[in-house]
Amino acid sequence: MGTIRVTDLEGVTHTVEAEPGRSVMELIYDAGLPIKAACFGCCSCSTCHVYVDPEWLDKLPPPGPDEEDILDMTAEPRDTSRLSCQITYNDALDGLHVTLAEDTRPD
Repeated sequence: MGTIRVTDLEGVTHTVEAEPGRSVMELIYDAGLPIKAACFGCCSCSTCHVYVDPEWLDKLPPPGPDEEDILDMTAEPRDTSRLSCQITYNDALDGLHVTLAEDTRPD
């Protein structure tokens, strides 16, 4: 078991326990942080949109075509944008830091 760091929309950074094989979106959601995650991992919305700290980008596989299509529709895309449902946590990601994007704000 490792951890990820998640900065919420208020700028507060939380440390979340992370279990290999689970998506970053599930980890954030299960920790009770405010993430909408409307499709809950089906890669059909942008409500789990996060910004990955640049130092971690090369440790992630590149986004697939479906994820790229969704990211193109996000409110504020950046070079570091990813859908957290498409990032599977593994031991190499221990300490990963992501920041929730505005798309994640629950209604």
